[in-house]
Amino acid sequence: MTTRIHDMPVYASCDGEVAASLYNVWRRAKLHLALPLRIELQGMKQMRLIVEEDCWVVVDENQYDLPILAWLEFQDSGRSSLHTPVTCRVNTYHYLAHLIKDKVLEHMGNELEVLLHESEQ
Repeated sequence: MTTRIHDMPVYASCDGEVAASLYNVWRRAKLHLALPLRIELQGMKQMRLIVEEDCWVVVDENQYDLPILAWLEFQDSGRSSLHTPVTCRVNTYHYLAHLIKDKVLEHMGNELEVLLHESEQ
C-alpha cells in the first residue's frame, strides 16, 4: 500500500458494497496494468484516485495526498460467482466525503475500462 491511510485518523468507517462489474474490472486491471495508478477525477480539481493492489484511495493532491475516502478490506475470499457484489470497508477521512463516493466509483470504472482497452492494442 503506497498511500498512508493507516497513519491517518478515520472520520467514519462502515461496511460497504462494490458492484461486481467494478470489482471485476479492477481485478483485470491488477493483471494487465502497472499499479498503483493515479487517476485524475474530472470535475474535482485537486482530487485524485489512487488505485492500488489492495485498496482504492481518493486523495487531495493540494494537501500532500491527504486521504479523503478509501475502499479497503475487500471480502472476496470464497467468491463463487462474478455477478455478486463484493463487501468491503469504506473509510472516510473528511466529513463531506460521502458526496463524491458514487461519482468516484463511476469514474474509476470508466477510466479502468479505457486503460485496459488501450493496453490491449
